[in-house]
Amino acid sequence: MVAGSGVTKAAGAEPHRPLTRWYGAPAERAGFVRALFNGTAADYDRINGVFSLGTGGWYRRQALRRAGLAPGQRVLDVAVGTGLVAAEAVRVLGDPGAVTGLDLSEGMLAEARRRLPGGARLVQARAEALPVADGSVDFLSMGYALRHVSDLGVAFAEYQRVLRPGGRVLLLEIGRPEGPAARTLLKAYLGRVVPALCRWTAPRRRAGQLMDYYWDTIEACVPADTILRHLRGAGFTEVRCDTSLGVFKAYSGRRPPEAT
Repeated sequence: MVAGSGVTKAAGAEPHRPLTRWYGAPAERAGFVRALFNGTAADYDRINGVFSLGTGGWYRRQALRRAGLAPGQRVLDVAVGTGLVAAEAVRVLGDPGAVTGLDLSEGMLAEARRRLPGGARLVQARAEALPVADGSVDFLSMGYALRHVSDLGVAFAEYQRVLRPGGRVLLLEIGRPEGPAARTLLKAYLGRVVPALCRWTAPRRRAGQLMDYYWDTIEACVPADTILRHLRGAGFTEVRCDTSLGVFKAYSGRRPPEAT
């Protein structure tokens, strides 16, 4: 069974309310996001270097290892983007052929193809309909794209479907800080400073718009407890959320092993 044929979750678990400043109706969101990332793919790594607050590759690599990634496993990196998380997975595994990256944006896939070593597989598809067989991967990762799926329940059901029994999921995200002072600082940085820097360095491109949209999705995103609840609802166990620097979230869980 492939390409989402096992999904039975009902809709209604959006990661954030519709942002009608950017698109007219919820059904238009996927097209808007695809066009936005296509238009910023060439600038994305530079943008990421600004808003990642110095975390970078070491944070992704350590998060993958903490979540259980180890040599010998097969990895599916959903919303691979320019390949930042997938590249760290290759470093941990030592085998590019064990990594498959998936993204809706053809522009992002083109950038990932430049970064990742030969042997890594890249596929254009949506998180809610993975063209991957049941129980065929050991580890599923997603880096800073959970806010862009249409329905958490549908996406998590797909993640559960493609993981083998005992397989693990890792979702990296940016969340709102809990304290008002920290939230004000983050809003000033990600909501004003970073978009302004992006417009200054690439005035003819959509980098500034991307960061404006990023902040709106961060500010409107459902809380961590809601994401954890949907992971449990999809059947994941050992579900947790680790937070670094008050804003970087690492959600993880495990598909239960088959009963013996």
